[in-house]
Order: sequence, then C-alpha cells, then structure tokens
Amino acid sequence: MRHCVSSDRPDILGMIPFSILDLAPIVEGGNAATSFRNTLDLARHGERWGYHRYWLAEHHGMPGIASAATAVVMAHVAAGTSTIRVGAGGVMLPNHSPLVIAEQFGTLEALYPGRIDLGLGRAPGSDQNTARALRRTLESDADQFPQDVLELMDYMSDEPKQRVLAVPGKGSKVPLWILGSSLFGAQLAAQLGLPYAFASHFAPQQMMQAVALYRANFQPSAQLAKPYVMLGFNVFAADTDAEAHLRATSMQQAFVKLRSGRPSRLPPPLPGYLEQIGAQGKALLDSVLSCSAIGAPDTVAEQLQAFMERTGADELMITSQIFEHAHRLRSYEITADIHKAMAARA
Repeated sequence: MRHCVSSDRPDILGMIPFSILDLAPIVEGGNAATSFRNTLDLARHGERWGYHRYWLAEHHGMPGIASAATAVVMAHVAAGTSTIRVGAGGVMLPNHSPLVIAEQFGTLEALYPGRIDLGLGRAPGSDQNTARALRRTLESDADQFPQDVLELMDYMSDEPKQRVLAVPGKGSKVPLWILGSSLFGAQLAAQLGLPYAFASHFAPQQMMQAVALYRANFQPSAQLAKPYVMLGFNVFAADTDAEAHLRATSMQQAFVKLRSGRPSRLPPPLPGYLEQIGAQGKALLDSVLSCSAIGAPDTVAEQLQAFMERTGADELMITSQIFEHAHRLRSYEITADIHKAMAARA
C-alpha cells in the first residue's frame, strides 16, 4: 500500500532546514587523516552555506567510513565551527552502555553548549564478528534498545532515578532523536515523543508507512510538542546532468560491493558503470537509492521539490558520497543555492 503524507505548512518548499550527513568517506588512495580534514572543511563550508546540522554516523569494520569513534570526530567538527549543530546520526546504542554515551555527549554539550544532537540507532552497524570484538551480543542488545534509550534519558535528566550519576551528563538535556529504517523506530519515537530520522537515503522501502505511523501515534513530551520528521536524501549535483551521473557512480559502486559482501573504500567514478552491472545490479540501485537527486541544478531542484511535496518532511538530511572532495563541495554548494532559491520563492 502506498502511503501519502502531506504538510499543512505553506513554506514546505523553502523554509524547512537542510542538513548534512557526512559518512566520512575514505576514498581509494586516501586514508582516515585525509577524510577527517575533508570532514572539517565540508563542515565549515556547510556552516557558511546555511546548513542547519552536521551529523556523523557510527560504523565499524568498514574500510570506506572513518567515523567509527563518532563522538571524537564530532568534537573535531564542533571545535572547528561556531554555529552549525553537530550530531550523531547516529550512535548505535546496542554497541555501548547508556552510561558511557551519557558521559560522552554530556562532555560534548559542556564543551559546545547548545550545539550537540544525539541520534540513536537500534541496528548494531556491524557484523557478528565486529559485535563480538565490541563485547556486545546482537540479539539481546538490540531487543533491549527501548529500555536502553529510557536509561540514557534518565542519566541526562535533571533528577536521575539511578544511583550512578553521569558526570558530565546529568542535566545536559542533549536533544535525543530516534533513527530508523523500519516501523520499529517510528513506533518508539512516537511513544517517547522524540524527533524521528528515517534512513531513506539507503533504505527507503518503508519510509512513507513509517512517517505516517509516527505522526499518527505521536505523544507530546518535554522535548517535543509535535512530531518532527527528518528524512535522508542523496544528492549528486554538478554543473551538468552528465557530470552528476558520473559522480554518482562512486556511491553506486560502493553500495553494490557492500551488498555483495565486499565493502571497500569509495572508488573513483567509472564511466558507463550502470551499463556494466546488468539488470540485477540496476534493480538493486533503483530500489535502495530511490530517494536521490542526480543532475544539474535545475534537475536537482525539481527532484528535491517533488520529494518534499510527497513526504512533507520537516527537515532533509543531505548526503553526497562523491569521490573528489572539490566535487563533493560543489554538490553541497549547488544544493544550498537551490534551498535559498526555494526559500526566496516561499
């Protein structure tokens, strides 16, 4: 069944915030140090271009993603910027004790007050071997996720009920988000009255159903009075449609390799890639990357507008997995210009 969610706000096409999701890519021929330099450079540009948040994600054992120590990289970004919000999109809570996360994010909030977000995911972000190396057990820890979220919320409250105090952490009130790619996260976010971020940039299949479920069942909380939905969206923008489609092949190659059990560093663009992978590979990419805009500015603007109209999102989290850092910056710059033009029309 196709679910349709519309917005009751007239400013949907221009005034909703755009934010950045940085997967801290390690490209072929590069290393983590280069990735972190590029991350800070992108964050500084994003701040000047008007992006609202800059989020990093926890992944382990991934040769092409440098942000495993998410809180550490967040501190690097927050120290080098001044106004943009910096967050985790997200921390995979089954990998950690809630107390440790409360302490880490309480520390970040003390260092950079009013700028820190904490998105929480239920998926471990790793395989069985990596989970064992993290000293976690996937089955029990994922099932414990709702209780872990409540425990974390208590550690960060003004008057924790637990005997152990999170220092720093107690009273920090870092805004919490629930992340998800299924109906489970939507239900939990609605029940707890928390903002909800859906991973539609790589798992869009249940997006509309999850958004509708979250909005229909939302219970107001001390943090949030009404539902707030942020959706992930891929943008590969360039000065021409042909160039943009070429830039997108890096992400396409990386995703096909990941799904076939061969995770890799982000490869350089490959002309004619889609013609080389056959119908099965194209079908995979059409499914998992359907929430994407690829093209020149006018093309991307049309695709962004259609996505916002269809979903009624309160915020978009833009990710651009592009091989060359300069081309990646250009993609985000074009997207920011599109956003400003939409805002002017609104």
